[in-house]
Amino acid sequence: MLKNSLQDTIAAISTATGEGGIGIVRLSGAQSLAVANKIFVGLYKEKPTHFKSYSMHYGKIVDEHKIIDEVILTVMRGPKSYTRQDVVEINCHGGMLSLRKILDLILRHGCRLASPGEFTKRAFLNGRIDLTQAEAVIDIIRAKTDSALKISLSQLSGALSREINKIRQGLLDILVILEAHIDFPEEVAQTQNMAEILHRITDVDTQLKALLSSADSGRILREGLHVVICGKPNVGKSSLLNALLKKERSIVTPVAGTTRDTIEELIDIKGIPVRIVDTAGILKPRNLIEKKAVKLARNQIDSADLVVILFDASSKLKPQDRDLIRVVKNKNVIAVINKIDLKARIEKDEIVQIFPRVITLAAKSGKNLNLLEDALYSFVYQGKLPGPELALVSNLRHIQALRDTRQLIDEARHMFADKLSIEFITQNLKDACSYLDGILGKDFSTDLLDKIFMDFCIGK
Repeated sequence: MLKNSLQDTIAAISTATGEGGIGIVRLSGAQSLAVANKIFVGLYKEKPTHFKSYSMHYGKIVDEHKIIDEVILTVMRGPKSYTRQDVVEINCHGGMLSLRKILDLILRHGCRLASPGEFTKRAFLNGRIDLTQAEAVIDIIRAKTDSALKISLSQLSGALSREINKIRQGLLDILVILEAHIDFPEEVAQTQNMAEILHRITDVDTQLKALLSSADSGRILREGLHVVICGKPNVGKSSLLNALLKKERSIVTPVAGTTRDTIEELIDIKGIPVRIVDTAGILKPRNLIEKKAVKLARNQIDSADLVVILFDASSKLKPQDRDLIRVVKNKNVIAVINKIDLKARIEKDEIVQIFPRVITLAAKSGKNLNLLEDALYSFVYQGKLPGPELALVSNLRHIQALRDTRQLIDEARHMFADKLSIEFITQNLKDACSYLDGILGKDFSTDLLDKIFMDFCIGK
């Protein structure tokens, strides 16, 4: 089934839905140029099958002598194309009617509508990219900040693949030695002692540990840092959200409890995507609506990467403040004392003793707001973003496979300590290699590919 689908010529609209200056319809497969011959009329009546690769040509898309649109047609012959097959891209005007008419005409000439991500899937199946690079394509499309885009481009260029291949090669080198021990025990024992093999296994484990240590950083760049603003009613949570967004997003009034629902926005703080959530004031609910609002706020706090707890500088600590301190004390917390433009009455020393990070600011005027932005930035990577050349693990599939690999390697080390048979150790390391092969796509199932590419847009 997989082989047959690769033999089809596929087509899809590759640009986003809606109006635009340019729209692109893409074809890939053995019949791409033949189909283009039937629908494209060039300025000099030339046929796309005669065009050189990487060339663009002006002409018209025609259906039985009826002009559908003026276009620029691009030819990229395999194997030097995105899919390693013949690829044709038709650049037309960006209205959906024109795009759909062209696509419908192509499908009537024998092409099949591409499934989500099928162009990239073909690039993987035809060996142009490995599976980590294929997954990087969707990360590039979904990148929320410049830093996230740079890391995704780094993965697409093979930074993560190179690191995993390096670890994999280390395991293969160990397996060669162990297999030699099994087949030629007397000859090998004199040149390769077991202590050296154990050292090599430990070195591979160290490399895996270092790669996994980037998982939190990678996840944050991919998904965003989940930050929750909490505090008692009327402490200034909505004002703080508006100040960080630099626009009016939350309703601000002197009436306590104005915010009844959680409000979530995405902001870019020095390259870090931050998903910041304004919650309802934590209070004793007086009705069903407030009860649900408090429950939502608590759920957000429980799932947050970082909690910003807000206090009112003009008011002494209240039982509600102390209750909330108990709720968040085991979380990653930045304490913010707001309204410093008013007369100070709060017990600041007490807050400083409880929380290691305390910032004073005035949300409405923006005074000291940069200190909070700096603190959010410093929370991730200790204030230093990784360079684009570094390999970061951000994909849950990769993270789990690397953890499984480490577990097998750790078991192999214990087998050495317990002086178990080399055959058992060898099998563990082979299984560890299989997990790495799964990340790279050297070993895969059609179900896995379907799961990965179903999140892609059609046409990519």
